[in-house]
Amino acid sequence: MSLRKFALAATTALVLTAPAAWAEDLVIAVASEATSMDPHFHNTGNNNQIMRHIYDRLINQGPNQELLPGLAESWGPTDDPNVWEFNLRQGVTFHDGTPFTADDVAFTLGRAGDVPNSPSGFGTYTADIASVEVIDDHTVRIHTDAPVPLMANNLSTISIVSRAHGEGATTEQYNAGDVAIGTGPYRQTEYVPGDRIVMEANPDYWGEAPAWDTVTVRPISSSASRVAALLAGDVDVIANVPTADIAQLEDNPDVSLSQGVSNRVIYLHLDSDREQTPMITAIGGGDIENPLLDQRVREALSLAIDREAIVEEVMEGIAIPAGQLLPEGFFGVSDNIDVPEYDPERAQELLAEAGYGDGFAVTLHGPNDRYINDAAVLQAIAQMFSRIGLETQVDAMPRSVYFGRASDLEFSVMLVGWGSGTGEASSPLRALIATNNPDLGWGASNRGRYSNPEFDAILTEALQTVNDAEREALLAQATEIAMQDIAIIPTHFQVNTWGTRPDLQYIPRTDEYTLAIGVVPAD
Repeated sequence: MSLRKFALAATTALVLTAPAAWAEDLVIAVASEATSMDPHFHNTGNNNQIMRHIYDRLINQGPNQELLPGLAESWGPTDDPNVWEFNLRQGVTFHDGTPFTADDVAFTLGRAGDVPNSPSGFGTYTADIASVEVIDDHTVRIHTDAPVPLMANNLSTISIVSRAHGEGATTEQYNAGDVAIGTGPYRQTEYVPGDRIVMEANPDYWGEAPAWDTVTVRPISSSASRVAALLAGDVDVIANVPTADIAQLEDNPDVSLSQGVSNRVIYLHLDSDREQTPMITAIGGGDIENPLLDQRVREALSLAIDREAIVEEVMEGIAIPAGQLLPEGFFGVSDNIDVPEYDPERAQELLAEAGYGDGFAVTLHGPNDRYINDAAVLQAIAQMFSRIGLETQVDAMPRSVYFGRASDLEFSVMLVGWGSGTGEASSPLRALIATNNPDLGWGASNRGRYSNPEFDAILTEALQTVNDAEREALLAQATEIAMQDIAIIPTHFQVNTWGTRPDLQYIPRTDEYTLAIGVVPAD
């Protein structure tokens, strides 16, 4: 069967087929290295996938991000809708042998959203918590000021750490491994930035015994080098198989490929806040009023993008055109939103209506080593913008430089990606489009500083609506408002491909994580 028949990830049942123990070492090559070993410092997929080995969460996520028991065996709101109760698993110990208790949960939830110098933390998921009440060692209650029906989804993103080791600990101490003590199936033994992360099996793990004695994760940013390492037998698994190599590797008996739709949307963030924006000028130079303040200009940029061409030509057919924040099948997706059709003539008309018939000069920014074919996508979009009369340049740079500058609001139009950590629409709506408000944990990654009071009001209502159907409808309505106003410009959803040695296969995940638990015997 062709890998190009995209579907959501495999069912949770497949995870249970993994062997109890293989007594082998597993070497995984990933495209983007972890930026920190502090589980709460930087909320990004390349970090979170590592933390899932070392730390547990109260609630786990399966391959399709379905919620599963973790350190909490059961959970739910009490008779008071502003109080959630979590019944914790007994007999669990941290890697150093100390017992896991409710006090560790209380400490973790206080720390996760308040790590110094965090470039993009977990405050989005903890800001609704008013207080944490420890009832006994294995019962904890979380109090909020209003109903928070997504509490379980939110907490499925938070790694639980030890108070005994984490209290007063710095990110540098986590990086050094001094306080990297979790309850997960593996424990951190070595972290060499840019080279490797080594984790050893936890023999006292409360769940299914780890299948591998040692897991080594190696960052290999070059796609060609990752493939070469797999073919040479230097690694057992690679993430982000390059789209250009998939057809050839499908016919290679020394490789097994696995593929699944991601919930990661690739999109353009637009500076729609400042009267003047740093990377847009008049043609030939000179300051102009920020054209991105005008919805007609933002719509023109969206219509100028040929999403089908990006998918077919840049992504080799291994992607899905996007018109909103999550692909079909996820909670909160709107059935009323179509993928915008490529219409450069209408784009030029809109620019003229907005007073920019002669165009303007713009520099597009993005990473060249974070998303699949990211620099090539950026170049393609620049060519499309040039066709509607914009003088367009591209500045692509390593993610280690790019994200810090983007968070400092140095750019005007920037290519970014976002995967929903909670597996539903509120995650990107809160993080990317809601008005930036650190007290609420909203807009933490809203690098365009888009703000719309109508949108904020609908999202607020959705996040306090207990009825699932009503909440889903409100999330869809908020999405419709944002897409109509062109808060951001979605281009495509990633489809991810993993490669393994032929006796193995990888169970795809919608969150894109590459986890040792997902590596199982080939069918």
